Amino acid sequence: MATTTAGQKRAEAKREYDAYIAACPSRQLLDTVADKWVTLVLTALADTPLRYSELSRRIAGVSQKMLTQTLRTLERDGLVDRAVTATVPVRVDYTLTPLGESLVTVMAGVKTWAEAHMPEVQRARRRYDRR
Repeated sequence: MATTTAGQKRAEAKREYDAYIAACPSRQLLDTVADKWVTLVLTALADTPLRYSELSRRIAGVSQKMLTQTLRTLERDGLVDRAVTATVPVRVDYTLTPLGESLVTVMAGVKTWAEAHMPEVQRARRRYDRR
């Protein structure tokens, strides 16, 4: 019986999650994190827990349906925690999990990059559209 080394096990695990393979489950996660609402929710929660209404006010243009759907997806994927406090009315706070915190740095970088480079992108789009 052949013995598998730790290095071989790591290499095998890496192959199991190769997003370049069509059937790889990591593609579903990439679909999630590539969503603009996910980026905005994660970065909004980066500094402090927020209630649903606070998130809704902070993220202009998000519909109630999309915010609810986004929060549920993030909670399902273990990126956001939903804490319900039994008060009248009921209080619900959303916070990043440690896994969410590990992703928010990357997402904040993408958001910052988009904000900083939007003039260049707009110029490129105008050049392209003139052709």
